[in-house]
Amino acid sequence: MSETQIDIRTHASIDAIRAEDWDACACPERADDGRAFDPFTTHGFLSALETSGSVGEGTGWHPQHLTVHQGELIVAVMPLYVKTHSQGEYVFDHGWADAYERAGGRYYPKLQAAVPFSPVAGRRFLTRPDCVQIGQAALVQGMVKIAADNQISSAHVTFCTQDEAEAGNAMGLLTREGLQYHWQNDNYADFDAFLGALSSRKRKQIRKERRIAQGFGGEILTLTGDQIQPQHWDAFWHFYQDTGARKWGRPYLTRAFFDQLHDTMADDLLLVLAERDGHPVAGALNVIGRDTLFGRYWGCIEDHPYLHFELCYYQAIDYAIQHRLTRVEAGAQGEHKLARGYLPVTTHSLHWINDPGFREAVDQFLQSERKALAQDIDILTSYGPFKSVDVSEHD
Repeated sequence: MSETQIDIRTHASIDAIRAEDWDACACPERADDGRAFDPFTTHGFLSALETSGSVGEGTGWHPQHLTVHQGELIVAVMPLYVKTHSQGEYVFDHGWADAYERAGGRYYPKLQAAVPFSPVAGRRFLTRPDCVQIGQAALVQGMVKIAADNQISSAHVTFCTQDEAEAGNAMGLLTREGLQYHWQNDNYADFDAFLGALSSRKRKQIRKERRIAQGFGGEILTLTGDQIQPQHWDAFWHFYQDTGARKWGRPYLTRAFFDQLHDTMADDLLLVLAERDGHPVAGALNVIGRDTLFGRYWGCIEDHPYLHFELCYYQAIDYAIQHRLTRVEAGAQGEHKLARGYLPVTTHSLHWINDPGFREAVDQFLQSERKALAQDIDILTSYGPFKSVDVSEHD
């Protein structure tokens, strides 16, 4: 495939691209009648963000999605946005923006290849399986050209895969690493088998937390598909609003987003609710991938000891074990996850900086940051809850 055969186009809406063409690049595994590995880059999820008004005019997230064409065939796509702020990204560059603007530069707008409001690792260079190399190169070329031609300060690819980070670095982009906590399924037969892999002290603590949480005075429901009714979404919306107001000042997602998500992806959703006297008092929303359960949003209107851990972490582990999922990704940050079986893993992002002097400064910062992060991961892993030696322990 020669370069002259490649045509790169931009689109101000995901719905300007046929879902079949997008998903042939984003989730070709669905052709086997399976789930997508990454539900967040599917046409349905990205469309729900736009049609609900969660991204678009007035949000600071302006779609500028890329498609790569070979003749009439779309061979690669990228979820790309023009950003006028750095909110909802979870790979923090506020310090870069402050430094550049204090030096007289203009950091915003910038380009962001990402899934808005979703710190979930996955492919960002979405290509048909037989077009990986040429598709990745064309997407990087297109993103950089848009930035350079429009005198945009920078372009960022956040929460990409390690393979993409290595490929992007080979094409001249800067690499950045971050930290999350994921739970790995070691073919556990049940939750007790998972507990058996932990040290005695951690095992006792988790059992205590679950006992107290489950004794909150109500019942815990796990709902998927059509089991999730409009009244459940109404309750969860109140939970989400409360959490969003405390974390970000205002919720990123609109109420309509959850309705749209239900219409297009209900079977890929797991809603865990705590009900007391027939009324939901707390809830956690998960998205189900082909081999991963993605914990996304949590909220409550009543505080009960350890209920957050039960709904967000332990119920997710239960579900993953029962459905033979490989891992649970419980979102960004949170060292408290470590004691509950979620171990530190490295996340990756890519960055293109237009100004050569600023690029050099950022590169030096990233080199130091990577060294510090590697040390942090080693230390955190050593404090994990799993048995360090194979000895018999008794509760």
